[in-house]
Amino acid sequence: MKRRQFIVQSGLVAMSMSAFGSVSWNGKEFVGDTPTTSDILGPFYRPGSPLRTNLIPPDSNMPIMELSGTIYDEDGVTVLPNVLIESWQCDENEKYDNISNEYIRRGSQKTNENGQYNFRTIIPIPYQDEVVDWRPAHIHLRISSPDRQDLITQVYFKNDPYISSDPSANSSESQNRILELQQTSTGETQVEFNIVLGQSYSLDDAGYQKITGLYQVEQGLVEYYREDDLLFAKLNGQILKGFVYQGNNTFVGGNKMNSVRFEFSLDGSTKAHITYWENWPGVEGFPMKMEGIKAFNYGH
Repeated sequence: MKRRQFIVQSGLVAMSMSAFGSVSWNGKEFVGDTPTTSDILGPFYRPGSPLRTNLIPPDSNMPIMELSGTIYDEDGVTVLPNVLIESWQCDENEKYDNISNEYIRRGSQKTNENGQYNFRTIIPIPYQDEVVDWRPAHIHLRISSPDRQDLITQVYFKNDPYISSDPSANSSESQNRILELQQTSTGETQVEFNIVLGQSYSLDDAGYQKITGLYQVEQGLVEYYREDDLLFAKLNGQILKGFVYQGNNTFVGGNKMNSVRFEFSLDGSTKAHITYWENWPGVEGFPMKMEGIKAFNYGH
């Protein structure tokens, strides 16, 4: 069985993956074909954020930051218009807006004809976290394209003291996403983050029908569901993970730290082998591994 294939009994479509090279800046443009790396989705993603470029709350006194860039095709040269990019972050009190109808500090936009996007927001701050003690300041992004692989990622900022102790930020996958804060002529802060999207290797509808549904695990119920060419996971109703198909019946997400491998039995049952924080050894309780049996199958 080759690495990028599904088992025959699964009935899923086998996919092949091309090898990517590298992207460099030659002084005028990006050259290469390596897509921007992914990062963890985190527990605070909310779908459906409104279309807007200004994410600054009316009552905020935080320093303003402009986050902008260009989204490129896999060659690192061709710009991609009409790509949806979502952004979300915490406030000055280390809190995310998870419930309000205003979607505070959350927004989305589509790239213009030159593949460009621009958000006006506040400079994020680090916050305490149950898993890693402190997360460095960061901004979450989800990029959705009908023709290229959707991307879940984060940007970090140079000289943040918490990067070295954060398993996501200090990963080799994140090094090109640790950005320099620059000052504009008006004294505001700006950050440029250019994004290269890769080829999409989505499953067909029959494939997703086999794996989506509710799985019983020791911690409760995990729901796997499809959004475009991503697989999302909810644990007890909360969106926690986003995955990309990598072959061998396996989906991987978040700096390759999280994965789920599906196993199909001859009796028709489906099992999910789940791993969280795979690349965080030596910490008590991690990596976390669990198994789930599908209890409810969508579409049946």
